[in-house]
Amino acid sequence: MRIGEVAAAVGMTTKTIRFYEDRGLLPPAERSANGYREYGRDTTNRLEFIRRSQIAGLTLAQIQGILQIRDDGHPPCTHVRDVLGKQIMDLDRQIAELTALRASVAGQYATVEAAEPRNCEAEQICSYI
Repeated sequence: MRIGEVAAAVGMTTKTIRFYEDRGLLPPAERSANGYREYGRDTTNRLEFIRRSQIAGLTLAQIQGILQIRDDGHPPCTHVRDVLGKQIMDLDRQIAELTALRASVAGQYATVEAAEPRNCEAEQICSYI
């Protein structure tokens, strides 16, 4: 399959596929006599895996690590479990931080909402922030 066919099959741009190839997420494509990239069917599976991994919030480095384990002939399941476990911990931390931020902003908003704009101190940009 040529790069345009692969891109259409997985819903990515050819530029993205070239980027993944340059970063080592895809093995280098075979080249036809006229220089076109030729990809095998396994390329679409790999690109779909990359997409699913990104949806799960994994970085390209994490994805590359998983792919490297598979390319070395080993099942990456234990490594994937560890990566996803860390991802859950990171998400829980981010949710806690966002919850605290929301509470802070909501408190500031309530104060501003109840305030009288005419009483704002002229020498400050805004006394509520």
